[in-house]
Amino acid sequence: MGNKQTVFTHEQLEEYQVGVGGRLFYRYQDLAPQLVPLDYTTCPEVKVPYELIGSMPELKDNPFRQRIAQVFSQDGDGHMTLENFLDMFSVMSEMAPRDLKAYYAFKIYDFNNDDYICAWDLEQTVTRLTRGELSAEEVTLVCEKVLDEADSDHDGRLSLEDFQNMILRAPDFLRCRFRPRDGNSCCVI
Repeated sequence: MGNKQTVFTHEQLEEYQVGVGGRLFYRYQDLAPQLVPLDYTTCPEVKVPYELIGSMPELKDNPFRQRIAQVFSQDGDGHMTLENFLDMFSVMSEMAPRDLKAYYAFKIYDFNNDDYICAWDLEQTVTRLTRGELSAEEVTLVCEKVLDEADSDHDGRLSLEDFQNMILRAPDFLRCRFRPRDGNSCCVI
């Protein structure tokens, strides 16, 4: 995801426009009609700027909106191609497999992009999840507790495997909801 370029043929685009992907294509196009042509077969290198992606109703109040956009964008800058946009909504879908959601949640919470969730990443995550309502000491205590319980090899950080095991023990962790314009409930992660 995010490292390939997609060129849609007329037939593929017409077929896609009939279903959910079509609604998403039009959502993408509506974000930046001056950038995204209706005939997408002629301009596959379009990127919608983060400022527009982050202002979508599904993301605008999410404390992780910038990280979500960064993780799903091809270059990590939050600017999204149509493929990035479709990938993001696919993972956010209620029908996305739990392990896929956990993988992307891990990537979103890995703020320093080192493929581990360290104490600093946890501090960023807890601060955002609580919208800054905890004191620094409380945040530190929560992070220490998470590491104590989930860090299976005791290296002071969570691997993807540690994170997935933690998620298995807390099944509601990935159930944050938002309502897209079409009224269907989707998961934030």
